[in-house]
Amino acid sequence: MLRTPFSPRLWLMSRRSLSSSPPHDVKRPRLVGLTPDDYRNGVMLAPMVRSGALPTRLFALKHGAKLVWGPEMVDKAILHAERVVDSVSGTISYNGKQERAMFTCHPIEKPYLIFQVGSADPNLAVQASRVVMNDVSGIELNCGCPKPFSTHAGMGAALLTNPDLLCSILSALRRDLPPHISVSAKIRLLPAQEDTLSLVERIVNTGINCLTIHCRTRNMRPREHALIHRLREIVDFVKGLGRDVAVIENGDCVGFKDAQRIRAITGADSVMIATAAEANPTIFSPSPLTSIEDGFILSYLRLCKYLDNHWASTKFCVSQFKDSKSSNKALRAAVIKAKGYSDLGALVGPWTGSDEFASIKAAIDARTTTPPFSLPADESTPSPPEEDTTTTPSGWRGNPDPAVVYEAPLLPANECRLMVPAGVSRQDPGTPTPITFSTAVPLFLSLSDAPGLNKSWAGVASCSGTRW
Repeated sequence: MLRTPFSPRLWLMSRRSLSSSPPHDVKRPRLVGLTPDDYRNGVMLAPMVRSGALPTRLFALKHGAKLVWGPEMVDKAILHAERVVDSVSGTISYNGKQERAMFTCHPIEKPYLIFQVGSADPNLAVQASRVVMNDVSGIELNCGCPKPFSTHAGMGAALLTNPDLLCSILSALRRDLPPHISVSAKIRLLPAQEDTLSLVERIVNTGINCLTIHCRTRNMRPREHALIHRLREIVDFVKGLGRDVAVIENGDCVGFKDAQRIRAITGADSVMIATAAEANPTIFSPSPLTSIEDGFILSYLRLCKYLDNHWASTKFCVSQFKDSKSSNKALRAAVIKAKGYSDLGALVGPWTGSDEFASIKAAIDARTTTPPFSLPADESTPSPPEEDTTTTPSGWRGNPDPAVVYEAPLLPANECRLMVPAGVSRQDPGTPTPITFSTAVPLFLSLSDAPGLNKSWAGVASCSGTRW
């Protein structure tokens, strides 16, 4: 039997040919994350629950948004999600129960996508961020949402009066996440300017790259004018700290040209749009679309079907689109009645969602040579009025809208919690969060105080460490 002489060279070549490792002369790409400069000189899409869906974010990027924020996700929810990738569109879904997507994203938006997490625990915030960090470029802590679903567990706007917890979460995110993952925060103004400055200083010193400030206090209604003139002092204060942190203004911006006005007044590095973008995702361009119903809605529906966006999400987003030239009432009515995409085939025509996606991808890819619209300050903007916009309006008693927090506790509830029945207090607060007392408080009830009250409630009730 003839044997081929052993050749170390041939053996080494065969081993290399079977290896899946890259050749030594091929350098692996270095991960480069967002820097503070990436948050500057642009108009951004704000984080919006339901309205900040993937198709909306993609159209916002196509029409000039520099960065886009996803909707807030609670830390515990995303921890138990299953990551699924669609083999046709490339859409990435984080599915919860019933295999329904809680959060969706796409690789083409990753360099510009910020994931906003709602959390009141440093460890949970880090764990939740690690779940999604390979699909996003930044993590933001929500410290400004006043809605009960966020504040009831000490998250959102409840963190504004618990700065120790707020800063510990940001510090943990910056310490435990990879350096290429940007960390930012979004807050609201506090009633007193000096308190806001004190909080901002602590937040900036945690090592974040960006701070977004919604220029309303926690209890202000959306219909009240944002206190944008308070931001100039805050921006100058951050610059004086010597920290390389971008400051973004949020509140009352209606488009690209209006963002120039706001930047001239506030000195902010960038401007963020929420409500106006919900009505028209193309307003990030100096020349946005003016007729949403005639062209944009059809393109939006085609893209949503291609990305397999949940019909309920698509229907809601379309219902929010508005313009001054509402004419296609038939399309509006058809969308309202539709149970799914198949019901709109006659109106939409060919489902060319892949073409819509291709045009968006081309616009995003072109950013490597043609950056999105820059936002220079408009020096010709008149100076701000002399009216007092530095404090919360006097006599403000909170928000009567049940969807917004009204007299909710500002700190996490302790072990001494007392529920007062509405029939006794004669008040119907806008949130079911119980009132928190630092010490035992006796409550005397009598039949004369509450006519018709069952006798079993009469007497003395006290908070002695028991949870009602």
